[in-house]
Amino acid sequence: MKRAARSRRGYWWERLADEELLDLRLCDLDLRIKGSPVEAALERLERELERRHVAFRPHHWVAQEWFSPDGVPGIAIPFYLLHPRLQRLERRFMGEVEGGNQTELMKILRHEAGHAVDTAFRLRRRKSWRETFGPASRRYPRHYRPRPGSKRYVQHLGGWYAQSHPTEDFAETFAVWLKPGSRWRTDYLGWPALHKLEWVADTMQDLRDVRPTGVQRRHVEPLRVARRTLREHYRVMVGHYRGDDAEKIDKILIRLFARRRQRPGQLRGSTLIRENHAVLRRRVMARTEATAYLVQSLTDHLEGRARLLGLFVKGDRRQAMRRLERLLVTLAAKSSKGVGPWIAL
Repeated sequence: MKRAARSRRGYWWERLADEELLDLRLCDLDLRIKGSPVEAALERLERELERRHVAFRPHHWVAQEWFSPDGVPGIAIPFYLLHPRLQRLERRFMGEVEGGNQTELMKILRHEAGHAVDTAFRLRRRKSWRETFGPASRRYPRHYRPRPGSKRYVQHLGGWYAQSHPTEDFAETFAVWLKPGSRWRTDYLGWPALHKLEWVADTMQDLRDVRPTGVQRRHVEPLRVARRTLREHYRVMVGHYRGDDAEKIDKILIRLFARRRQRPGQLRGSTLIRENHAVLRRRVMARTEATAYLVQSLTDHLEGRARLLGLFVKGDRRQAMRRLERLLVTLAAKSSKGVGPWIAL
């Protein structure tokens, strides 16, 4: 058996130290979706599509990141989701695991299914699609700056992702429509975004049980051909997703917390934020005009950065909570009245 192959007990590399694991090439991980935590979520997605009478089923493969490529109606699944060992490495470098829990995983899969459906049925070529969402030919930005107060877009994934590009707007709208039990007609009542949801509902009704033709099922940039090491991969990823706005917030967090453990049992900053999400959200919403979606997005970002920076609570918990609340109030008030921070795509 080749060294890169999986044994009955797991993968040969899963017990390596981080520094050894980082020197492996991505292609040598030899990952498979079958038997992974993602397999059940993909089966659930298929059931959701079936309930909505969407006859098309996107194919999927393992890649470096989430994406659904232009011209190929499938879903690339990021490698780190397929093993807990890789999820820990992802969290170490990126501060979070995108799709690391079932709720978030299903949100992303519904979004990517929207891209695949758009491609399979060539929806973006329709005049009504362009009139509703904008031209798909619009240049895809490297970074975008959202307007958190806008009601022209649905709120599904974090970072007001629907605002980044017309194709993302469609995928986010499709995801909200697809979700079982979605109350989008009442949740978005009075929002211009409701028109987009109605367009998706009407269009998918017209395509009920219709199978697309000429569908390509090839794999784009699969992990099996990725020759860069994990170390090289994360060097590129960290460099891309760090911007000036994020660096400013990092500097504030470093002032609010301690960078080194100063006493036994000292609480991690990320733990404090995670355990008090609900309290912080309630207090910040009471002091600002911010929505729950906005406050949750900001809180999640602070938690991820505090974890990645390895910060610890300085002083007692009550003082730390007051400092956190003030920071969130400032960020939420600024975002609610104007534009949000630059976000990398």
